[in-house]
Amino acid sequence: MKKLVYTNATYQIWQLGKENLYTLAEFVVKENYKHHTGSLASESIRDEIEAVYQEELLYADHSLIFMVYDKVGKIIGSIRVFKWDKEQMLPIQKIFGINPLKAIHPEAEYNYWHIGRFAIDSFAGVPTLTLFKQLMVYAVHPIVCDDKSYMIAETDSKLLKVMNALGIETTRLGDSIYYLASETVPVCSSKQGLSRFYVHYRKLYQAS
Repeated sequence: MKKLVYTNATYQIWQLGKENLYTLAEFVVKENYKHHTGSLASESIRDEIEAVYQEELLYADHSLIFMVYDKVGKIIGSIRVFKWDKEQMLPIQKIFGINPLKAIHPEAEYNYWHIGRFAIDSFAGVPTLTLFKQLMVYAVHPIVCDDKSYMIAETDSKLLKVMNALGIETTRLGDSIYYLASETVPVCSSKQGLSRFYVHYRKLYQAS
């Protein structure tokens, strides 16, 4: 499945299906290494790509995957969101040992949406902040449309500061660790915590 959701003179955003999961994993891991280490020479990079790919397969049936392509067809950005079925182990459980049902809200009627696999090619010639705002609007849209919902994420510490500056109110759920070449922080945000950001930038979603 491949669906064009946005286009302009510089780039296109596509919603993709599970057949593109390896491409997503490869792009995310490589961009993280390029951004944080300046190198793709790590011997473990192929293992990390495969690990990310296998993890994404677990959530594929409930995922919305968005990838950005420049005008020559090169991938320059990505993000993924899925609604947790409360059965599959989440990345935040695997990496940090945090169970959202205990750490955030125990009531059964609350839903949890995981946002991850955000990456941008900073050399693509498109402002990184512009792409981030647009991709985040796509990712949080199903959350703000869900009355009782929380976003959960494992976020690069520098990116977390950007999120907060843009009006995304987050709660830190634990200590940071070094993951995919950067300091990573477990966070959550309620629907209300996302609303200010979404209302301000929803025109980027409505332009689709």
